[in-house]
Amino acid sequence: MYRSVSLRAVICLCSLLPVAMVQAATDPELEALKRELLELKQRYEVQQKALAVLEQRVRQVEEQPAPAPPKRLAKSPADLKGNPNVATGTGAAAASGGAAGGSGSSYGQSLADDSQPAQSVSNLYDEASGFFGGGKFSVETGITYSRYDTRQLVLNGFLALDSIFLGAINLDRIKADTWTLDLTGRYNFNNRWQFDLNVPVVYRQSTYQSGGGNNGAANVTTEDTVKEDPAIGDVNFGIAYKFLDESANTPDAVVTLRVKAPTGKDPFGIKLVRVDANSNLAVPESLPTGNGVWSITPGISLVKTFDPAVLFGSLSYTHNLEESFDDISSNPALKTPGKVRIGDSFQIGAGIAFALNEKMSMSFSVSDLVQRKSQLKEDGGDWQSVVSSDANAGYFNIGMTIAATNNLTIVPNLSIGLTDDAPDFQFSLKFPYYF
Repeated sequence: MYRSVSLRAVICLCSLLPVAMVQAATDPELEALKRELLELKQRYEVQQKALAVLEQRVRQVEEQPAPAPPKRLAKSPADLKGNPNVATGTGAAAASGGAAGGSGSSYGQSLADDSQPAQSVSNLYDEASGFFGGGKFSVETGITYSRYDTRQLVLNGFLALDSIFLGAINLDRIKADTWTLDLTGRYNFNNRWQFDLNVPVVYRQSTYQSGGGNNGAANVTTEDTVKEDPAIGDVNFGIAYKFLDESANTPDAVVTLRVKAPTGKDPFGIKLVRVDANSNLAVPESLPTGNGVWSITPGISLVKTFDPAVLFGSLSYTHNLEESFDDISSNPALKTPGKVRIGDSFQIGAGIAFALNEKMSMSFSVSDLVQRKSQLKEDGGDWQSVVSSDANAGYFNIGMTIAATNNLTIVPNLSIGLTDDAPDFQFSLKFPYYF
């Protein structure tokens, strides 16, 4: 009996022993699972906080007003600016607006607004084409400074042994400064025709120098300055017609016709007076503010957009009419009536411009003016060509347009002379104002 009870106890104890051993074995794994669950809960809480912050930022962005659509170069800024037929959208925009249903007009207007060019591009078009389509009336005030400095070496003698110069050496130098105040008024009709009137006021100052002299005074250097008080120059009137609007394959095209009247002081009959009896220097009594003859200048200008650049070019021809004068001689002792034919000229130019931003644009261009020789004819005599009256003046131009306000533009320009006949440099500052 005792032996039977002990055996049963041993059997029961053996049957319970694996369960205890299994329970003890699984405790570390359970702890690991609990730790992993705790880490996942912590990461989940962090993600929940991050999601809350992100949702808040999204709501803040959604509550902000939508940014304005970017300004683009349009088909013709000169047309879009002040032309109601274009500003309300073309057929494509209107058709899209009608298809939208309910808000068709606003959708079409949004397309038209999005196609409006930057103001700097419109100003750039105005300057490049010479066609100011920003309003019916515009007034422009401009000031231009021109600097001309040239030297000429004159040798009177001969070379000894092909190297030693024996004789007189004259070094002539002319320094000319010219200030011009331009007042221009323009009227634009139906954004197709333009009429303008330009009145220049000119101030000139020239300094003449000469080295060498007569009567043995070879070392004499003489200098004299001549000034011309501000006076009216040659008033000119222009007509422009825009006959071609820019498209995918064609540029904006404007033809112009300008007539210049001889309202300034002409250069003919101005006497040359010797400064000193012992010098070779002779200076004019006064300086001209015009060329003294009527002239007619037809021209054409082209502007084409290749976003973001704008290409432009121009070509013009000036014909000067024959004119009679009471005196065409520069000799103080003579008064010689006669006729004058100032040589005709043509001018060509081309350049490229970029809109830097909404308010500013910059342009680079080259231009060249070629003039034929002038001729003089004394009464009863024959026509004679004036020596060195032909010219070739080339320029490199750096320009800028700054939209100061919606109505006022500032246009600085620097021209650098590339040839001997061109001024050393010329700087202008213009202020077009639109009404």
